[in-house]
Amino acid sequence: MTEADAVAAVLWVGVTLYAVFGGADFGAGFWALLAGRGERGREARSLITWAIGPVWESNHVWLIFVLVVLWTAFSEAFASITSTLFIPLSLAAFGIVLRGSGFAFKELAPRIGGRRASGYAFGVSSVLTPFFMGTVVGAVASGRVPVGNAAGDAVTSWLNPLSLLIGVLFVATGAYLSAVFLIHEARRFGDFALERYFAVRAYAAAIVAGAVALAGVFALHDDAHYIYNRLTHQALPLMILSGVCGLGAFALIARGAGRGTRVLAAGAVVGVIWGWGVGQFPYLLPTQLTISAGAAPSATLTAVLVVFGAAVLLVIPAIVLLYTLTQRSMLVEEETEGHGA
Repeated sequence: MTEADAVAAVLWVGVTLYAVFGGADFGAGFWALLAGRGERGREARSLITWAIGPVWESNHVWLIFVLVVLWTAFSEAFASITSTLFIPLSLAAFGIVLRGSGFAFKELAPRIGGRRASGYAFGVSSVLTPFFMGTVVGAVASGRVPVGNAAGDAVTSWLNPLSLLIGVLFVATGAYLSAVFLIHEARRFGDFALERYFAVRAYAAAIVAGAVALAGVFALHDDAHYIYNRLTHQALPLMILSGVCGLGAFALIARGAGRGTRVLAAGAVVGVIWGWGVGQFPYLLPTQLTISAGAAPSATLTAVLVVFGAAVLLVIPAIVLLYTLTQRSMLVEEETEGHGA
């Protein structure tokens, strides 16, 4: 493995962490949007707010990490992607800001109408943000981002069947992860009705995600033949692993098992992400810019790896501590009734 390959692997670790934790975070907003106004909907939204309240902003650490590493270590790819795909990237950034504002004000607005509007802003942006991020991935995978400043078409590069399918897949995957995680949260409170509520939604999201992924395979065959060939050969073990993890999570949810469900659900998503990474290797922009050709000088790559090592020692333990305290209910007061504070 070359130094450039090592930095690319570090970049992919960041992508994976954001896809799992950020995806589940966006998925929570998706379910909040669809929860409805009845008593069950209010209980579901209360659980969602309680579950993600202490950690929802921390997930963007991984997005910032990915952007900084891409900009520093692979600046040519970064410039090509951001200049050609400025429309979906701007919409995704706007969605992140709108989502943050909606989450912050949906409990603090002085009037019911303001709280309701903030809740809608939180939910809608939780759907649109991962969707537009997915269209960016589809544009890159399909080879519609050529090397150069704004060298690709600003509209058709991301507004095409493959990109739209991957956008929907991002939304469905986040919804699936979130539903599985929320099953665990409902079980912690002994709310078996909410546990079943989110179990049904986990099944539905998994079925939709699987159907969209299958449609995406056919789209890849027609629109990104290089990645399709590698997914069905070099990356096939990872895709099989993803399927096995998904089926395992299904079985555990059906049995009402608590242990291992979240790990298997996350494993299903991680398998797809790393399968895509293997499928795209050795290109940053298939089939136009390789990792080695687009890499920064060796001194820069070394600095990136050193900083990553420091992050492993400093940042990751802090985030693990944050999640540990959250899971032990040590960051928010639990109400005697309901699920949130």
